[in-house]
Amino acid sequence: MRGRSPLKAGLRAVVALIAIFLLLPTLVVIPLSFTEGTLLRWPPRGFDLRWYETLLTDPAWRDAALKSLEVGLWTALTATVIGTATALGLARGRFRGRRLTGSLVLSPIVVPTVITAIGTYFVFVRLGIIGTTAGLVLAHTVLALPLVIVSVTNSLQSFDRNLELAAASLGAGPVTTFFRVTLPMIAPGVAASALFAFITSWDEIVVALFVTDPVVRTLPVVIFNQLRSGVDPTVAAAATLLILVTVMALGVALLARRRVKT
Repeated sequence: MRGRSPLKAGLRAVVALIAIFLLLPTLVVIPLSFTEGTLLRWPPRGFDLRWYETLLTDPAWRDAALKSLEVGLWTALTATVIGTATALGLARGRFRGRRLTGSLVLSPIVVPTVITAIGTYFVFVRLGIIGTTAGLVLAHTVLALPLVIVSVTNSLQSFDRNLELAAASLGAGPVTTFFRVTLPMIAPGVAASALFAFITSWDEIVVALFVTDPVVRTLPVVIFNQLRSGVDPTVAAAATLLILVTVMALGVALLARRRVKT
């Protein structure tokens, strides 16, 4: 027992250093968002909230934030509905090519995002939905679907299927069994999936750069364009907002996943 304490302390120190290494580049923008200066410089000078005021009052920033929120919510809804149905079909269905189908629907995880973006752009040009909210929601839904499918599938695997069989033996049809038995039992996993889908859309930029236009722009796209033309600290304030919303959604999603496990 005495020999384990230094080892545990060493492992904790290594984990702490890795966490700092991963998080520090992200968190460094937070103090920059409160600087009194007009340029992004380290260390920041003084304390000022005017960049947040600009973020809330400037139409370009405000509209982009609202557009990101709108697209994120629609993406969460569509990806959750489609992903839950797909996960249910893959987990409960017995058909030829089930494994291949499962691999194909998860392919957006392994395919480089830029390749997905290029393909999406050419398809959407033919469909005439470039620069539309519907097109952006559709593109983000493709990216979020694998996360929803994996999360809901895990919930279905940990769910006692005897409850479904009991409902069926009492005369409940498949639809009634799903809405009265299955869905309530996997609801925390479905909720976590929706939050993961929202996060995927909220901070996504590569596909958004291809399928948006000057009218329909999300917050990450505006941040990217601003960085190309200047170093206004409003960019740091917008980045801090992205981080804050992402951390809050991720925290709620992890709590939901924890409830699934218990």
